[in-house]
Amino acid sequence: MAEGKIEVSIVTPFFNEEEVVNIFIDEICKVMDDTGCTYEIVCVNDGSCDGTLEKLISKKGNSGNIRIIDLSRNFGKEAALTAGIDHATGEVVIPIDADLQDPPELISELLKKWREGYDVVLAKRGDRSTDSFLKKFTANLFYRMHNKISDIQMPANVGDFRLMSRKVVNAIKQLPENQRFMKGVFSWVGFKTASVEYRRKKRVAGKTTFNGWRLWNLALDGITGFSTVPLRIWLYIGVFISFSSFIYASFIVIRTIVQGIDVPGYASLLTFILFLGGIQLIGIGVIGEYVGRIYMESKRRPPYIIDREY
Repeated sequence: MAEGKIEVSIVTPFFNEEEVVNIFIDEICKVMDDTGCTYEIVCVNDGSCDGTLEKLISKKGNSGNIRIIDLSRNFGKEAALTAGIDHATGEVVIPIDADLQDPPELISELLKKWREGYDVVLAKRGDRSTDSFLKKFTANLFYRMHNKISDIQMPANVGDFRLMSRKVVNAIKQLPENQRFMKGVFSWVGFKTASVEYRRKKRVAGKTTFNGWRLWNLALDGITGFSTVPLRIWLYIGVFISFSSFIYASFIVIRTIVQGIDVPGYASLLTFILFLGGIQLIGIGVIGEYVGRIYMESKRRPPYIIDREY
């Protein structure tokens, strides 16, 4: 390793995390000092409206290893993570959340696997007992659904916490899209991969800013960003409904010839119309999701804007 060259870049997005800044930085510095590697901590302030930025600047005054990227507003975690990866200079890059649910002490194990020749080392959540039943259930459901309909297989129970070599980071930086689902992007680039299991901890302080609605939208981004199966499904639904309608129409014609003309019930007719209308609206909604992604990508806006760097 050349003199003065950074070996490890820790990348962490911050959004209203003033309660965990000091704890997180101290823990990361302690772990990284023990590894003996040269390192930097790339802290991305994603438009925080509390004292997060001020605390980061204060910690930077006590450590030359901290870099702060202050975004012009809140662009979301995926954009903030992209900004950190784009500006990391280390031979390996390790994204990690600020809440310390992912243990920094695992970094030494990730580095060990990297030295064995792996380009990507995943931190896999072997024990998620600290997560609620609903969170675990919905996460497992998402991974199963995504992996069934997408050509890109995402490992279950793996978040953003992982190690990536410079070769992997350079590949990710070549991807031009700005509507990003980073877990899918990480999986898409491939490379030689290993994993290390760990027990997920409770958040050390503060409250999560991810609610059910934001997680749902993130899941939609993951599915529509890496699979066209939802669009293809509506072709088969349309064929099925058309075929069923033809069979039913044939039945009505035959019954009328045999039994004579009768007057169909109003309720059954209304139910069928509403059902078909609902199916059409759902199909339009799915198409709208993809058209919306095309529209946003066609603008070629950057995924983030930097206000200042410290």
